[in-house]
Amino acid sequence: MGIVKNYEKIRDFSIAIVGLGGVGSVTSEMLTRCGIGKLLLFDFDTVSLANMNRLFFTPDQAGMSKVDASQSTLSKINPDVTFECYNYNICTVDNFDDFLSRLSNGGKTQGTPVDLVLSCVDNFDARMTVNQACNELNIKWMESGVSEDAVSGHIQFIIPGQTACYQCAPPLVVASGVKQVKREGVCAASLPTTMGITAGFLAQNVLKYLLDFGTTSYYLGYSAMTDFFPTMIVRPNPSCTNKYCQIRQQEYLEKVERDPSLNLVKEEEKEEPVVHEENEWGIEVVCSVDEEEIVSGLQELTTGVDYAFMRSDEIKPQIAQDEKVVVGDDTDLDELRRQLEGL
Repeated sequence: MGIVKNYEKIRDFSIAIVGLGGVGSVTSEMLTRCGIGKLLLFDFDTVSLANMNRLFFTPDQAGMSKVDASQSTLSKINPDVTFECYNYNICTVDNFDDFLSRLSNGGKTQGTPVDLVLSCVDNFDARMTVNQACNELNIKWMESGVSEDAVSGHIQFIIPGQTACYQCAPPLVVASGVKQVKREGVCAASLPTTMGITAGFLAQNVLKYLLDFGTTSYYLGYSAMTDFFPTMIVRPNPSCTNKYCQIRQQEYLEKVERDPSLNLVKEEEKEEPVVHEENEWGIEVVCSVDEEEIVSGLQELTTGVDYAFMRSDEIKPQIAQDEKVVVGDDTDLDELRRQLEGL
């Protein structure tokens, strides 16, 4: 198929899609049309008329579970694809165990793990659950999301131990400070255009990774307001609080030590200083940022991308001068009480 060699290998892959909303449902359709071998669909929600401003679902499917409605539509599009549907919340203890089991044994060949997990959910808890499962099982996954105002989106390829997991760093913010994580109690706006674009980026990234063509994006953002597409690699945090992430990082470092070519982030070649034959005016270019500022900060992000929250070890209480209690050798108890009452 043109630039993609051995495209027929797409039939050998199995993918789990968690969340069949505006992004997940469209991604599942694209992969079905591409001829993916097997799809495992996870969602506990039902189709409602409120979903009709998005793509994929139809009014006659209102009231059906999203997994059953999806399988009904997708099997008609491509009956050669194998489907497994799970209509439950992966965040509960019992369901999480079954979720782990299906990821471990849901490959195209029964008893083998899935090749990739796609997170298309709209809440923090579900993202953390997928993160935990993939760290435990050492399965690669892609995270995706659309902002609350529906004009920004992103995808992120997460390789346990090699790139930042969802607990390594605060969620990223694209462009004008639009948070990618849906806040509790906030109903996100819904534009089929933004969701379709994000789903297209996700499906395309899946194909590039599985079929090994082009460049797989580790992070790709999208801002509809400015047509801005930031891209970058987010490295893992050595102090990540997820113990399985720590284990995967150590395993990765040991592999790189044995074979440096496996290092995801290649060492930058040192540039030779530019030497001019003549510099009559003695002009020099110097860095305006202190070395301490560079070392002490978070990983430098690409232009237009910022963190949604500060890292926990960066949050330091700011104490104003008038909020301090001064204690001297001769300060008596009454004086201390007056100072404390004045705060």
